Amino acid sequence: MINQLRIYEIPESNTGPFHDRFRDQARPIFERHGFRILAMWESRKEDKVLFVYLLAWRDADEMRSCWENFMADEEWAEIKRVTAAKHGNFVNGIDEFVLAPTEYSQALGDV
Repeated sequence: MINQLRIYEIPESNTGPFHDRFRDQARPIFERHGFRILAMWESRKEDKVLFVYLLAWRDADEMRSCWENFMADEEWAEIKRVTAAKHGNFVNGIDEFVLAPTEYSQALGDV
């Protein structure tokens, strides 16, 4: 089991539309493609808005396969096209960390 931590920097002007799109559109497509979201947070640092979420995967192969399927999803491509045309840029940058538990750690999201 591994976890994946993703941190998106969101333009302040698109914080509401970003959350609406993630909650109402991205999340259901994630779930359809086998994503297991453990938690989601918003954080603010200096003048930045950060959206942080944690995923659980059986292994790196599952993570890679699910992301490939999600990124190839035609519904998601259309959602991104439409929302970008209406609101502009949704994400200024993404940081991603794949987290493997240590032998002495209680792992999150055992699958």
